[in-house]
Amino acid sequence: MSIDNEKKDIAQQETEVKEEVCAEEIKSDEISPEEPAAKDEKGDKKSKKDKKNAKKTEETEKEGEVIQAQLSPEMAAMTDKYLRVCAEYDNFRRRSQKEKEALYGDIKADVLLKFLPVYDNLVRALNQPTEDEAYRKGVEMIMSQFVATMEKLGVEKIESLGHSFDPNFHNAVMHVDDEEKGENEIVEVFQEGFKTGDKVIRFAMVKVAN
Repeated sequence: MSIDNEKKDIAQQETEVKEEVCAEEIKSDEISPEEPAAKDEKGDKKSKKDKKNAKKTEETEKEGEVIQAQLSPEMAAMTDKYLRVCAEYDNFRRRSQKEKEALYGDIKADVLLKFLPVYDNLVRALNQPTEDEAYRKGVEMIMSQFVATMEKLGVEKIESLGHSFDPNFHNAVMHVDDEEKGENEIVEVFQEGFKTGDKVIRFAMVKVAN
């Protein structure tokens, strides 16, 4: 009797399991037709979202083009203004440098000009005859030191005697006719001239022939 009851229980359990499996299959068949519809609905939402984003991107690009078109003339004007300011500053810097160099040259020439009378007096002293060799040697040493100092400062003596007259460097105070001399030849120097670079400190005072 016990064995029969066990067999009945087992058979009943098998029946219940089969019924549950069938119920799940039926439920699965009922749900499956709805899945494609859900997927299609999701796809439609994604497509609408993509279209919306694309439209928004296009609108943003158009706005950017409009803004760029508005700013282009302003940017061009600002660039032109900037370039003009740079050019003006560069010209100002060069002009200032030239003025500074010219000012230094003028001041230097003015200072050196005030020392030239000392040179002239040394020349006169050397041209005077004297029997005092010590005195003469002392004057020669002073003259040598003076000339060396002038050379260190970039001062050069203007070539005059035997050279052609040049109004840029010479000041003719006398004129003489001499067939043995060339035309416009300097035959005598009354006062030496000096220059520093292209700037004349003092014109040479000369006598010109023919």
